[in-house]
Amino acid sequence: MNAIARAAVPWALALAVAVVALLTRASCSPLPMAQLAAAPSIPGDPAGTRVLVGSLHLPRGGPYVIGVQTPGPAVLEVGPHRVVAPRGVVTGRFLLDAGVAPIRLAAPPGARLIWHPPGRRGDPEYVPASSLSPHPPARARFAHPGAARADAAAAWAIVLALFAATLYTLRTRIAAIPGSVLLGTGAVFALALAVRLADLGGGGQTWDEDTYWSAGRNYVQNLVRGDVSDGAWVWNYEHPPVSKYLAGLGGLWHDGFAGARALSALVMALACAMLVAVGTRLDRVATGIAAGVCAALMPHLVGHGQIVGHEAPTALVWALALWASLRVWDGGATTLRAVAPRLAVCGVILGVALMVRYVNALMAPAIGATILVRAPAGVRLRAVAWGLAIIPVVAVLVSIALWPRLWTSPLVHLESSWAKLEGVHSSEPFMGVLTNHPPRWYFLAYLGATAPLGVLVAALGGGVAWARVRERRVALLIALLWLLAPLGVMLSPVRQDGIRYVIPCLLAMALLAGAGVAALGARLARGGPSAGLRTARIPVVAWPIVALALYLAITCARIHPYYLDYYGEHTGGTAAVARARRFEVAWWGEGLEDAIGYVNRHAAPGDRVHRSCVEPAHLTWFRGDLWEPVPEARAARWIVHYQPSWRPCPIPAGATRVFTSWAQGAPLAHVYRVAPPAAPGAAGVSP
Repeated sequence: MNAIARAAVPWALALAVAVVALLTRASCSPLPMAQLAAAPSIPGDPAGTRVLVGSLHLPRGGPYVIGVQTPGPAVLEVGPHRVVAPRGVVTGRFLLDAGVAPIRLAAPPGARLIWHPPGRRGDPEYVPASSLSPHPPARARFAHPGAARADAAAAWAIVLALFAATLYTLRTRIAAIPGSVLLGTGAVFALALAVRLADLGGGGQTWDEDTYWSAGRNYVQNLVRGDVSDGAWVWNYEHPPVSKYLAGLGGLWHDGFAGARALSALVMALACAMLVAVGTRLDRVATGIAAGVCAALMPHLVGHGQIVGHEAPTALVWALALWASLRVWDGGATTLRAVAPRLAVCGVILGVALMVRYVNALMAPAIGATILVRAPAGVRLRAVAWGLAIIPVVAVLVSIALWPRLWTSPLVHLESSWAKLEGVHSSEPFMGVLTNHPPRWYFLAYLGATAPLGVLVAALGGGVAWARVRERRVALLIALLWLLAPLGVMLSPVRQDGIRYVIPCLLAMALLAGAGVAALGARLARGGPSAGLRTARIPVVAWPIVALALYLAITCARIHPYYLDYYGEHTGGTAAVARARRFEVAWWGEGLEDAIGYVNRHAAPGDRVHRSCVEPAHLTWFRGDLWEPVPEARAARWIVHYQPSWRPCPIPAGATRVFTSWAQGAPLAHVYRVAPPAAPGAAGVSP
């Protein structure tokens, strides 16, 4: 009992920190509606409503989406604009200047103000208390508008308390890890994090970042306020919540994507660092370090570690799942009592993975096969029964616990979520044609094209090195299992967005490449042509790792900051891919921010911009005075043409290209200036 009590102490302290954090937040941070002043009703206000007035901070000029989520009839007025809401989520779209606008709301109790300032689209987010004032615009003052820092601080206090309790509980096991593994893990983590934080957001805003960011802010605020009602969890409900929890943790500190992107970088860096432990278990420390370095510097893992999305947490849960399944039989464990907690850990990771992205269910067969392959011969049949009895049950319970939307009618809510994901995807280039129904080998082609040639060669060498040694053939089988498992998505209708849905394959590829590099280093150290050479700074065994790191660093530098558009040397590079329209170039919105920034800097007040040649169109965040749409290109002063290598755009005669965003020789976005029509009576022009 004393041992159990001692083990419970750190968790009791974490619980106490959580309670204090939530109580402190509740006492010092008013709800947004409490920031407005009560006012009398007037004729026309819905019956049973209360009236609140004050001011709303407008951070930027441009199109705003502003509205209300209400259980009954409500009327919202923002400046001269009016939104009438019968019930539910109702918004209006208004063109507003930066500054402060008066606001008046007549709504029943329980109503929430929702909005999207310029720069975001998708499901709306809650208007934070920091953007509201009870005073009229002339006297309104705002502290950190757009942020919800008290909510962020409370959420982070809870997360850090739980993390500290976990470290304390595992302190003995952590102390038993060899120093070389800890040092290698720390070095890979530092490298991966530094590369992703460098010029964070340099590629510009991308698809869906705003959607996940906004929903994540809503979700985290719901949790710290204890709101588990169905209406509080409708935001971006087609996707599970874990990625959005991470986005909210980073996004509540200020009105921008930088915090959420930094958290994505942290998560992807952890995924890279986990490969050190995995490679060490399968082979040796050098393999793990080489695999981690490879993952840290692979362009697409860098790019997806710099944006708000599902890819970074997906990479981490797959790395954790592989590590957890490798340690089930540690210490010669053969009894249910010994392995049940480890199987439960696999179930927890699988449950979290499902709540990152549904397609992560594909890791379940890989987990089971890994456990079975490494099981002692005498317990393999029992291992199947134990795994089936523990892992799925724990995974389901964890999934439900993580998403309050599933606490009521889980099957109904899951069905509605899947139904919303069935929309037809827009066409994309693949092997010279535009299609939204590519063949099943789509992801195989992308994996081969987006991997640097050096990584492909090293991975092939790693496979050969492991196949030649009997003791390493099980490791090869496991690596291939985890390379192939994500490709099960080929059997579904989801074949789009490049390697987005098979990101875990890159980790397995890095693991095989690490094995190849480590095998080459061992050969050199044993007696290869360089055996007689020594350096006090870098051992011979590490030379191939250093060479791989330098090669990948140069690769990243050449494509920076548009890592998502990288294609290997064997494809001819990004420019050749764009010319042949073999794969996506300029798909995520990368490069568009630079093009729009050029227009915003050089356009005269009141100029008109043609934006119909841009998809994703929701990323065209021009200045407020440039927002009036121009359907005809020849009537505009400026034209922005996105995806010019494969998407046509009617460029009128007399238009001059004045700016281009480039990714290693491939155009991402062109900007054209259209000459104004000559005035009647001007030289050479008939009146």
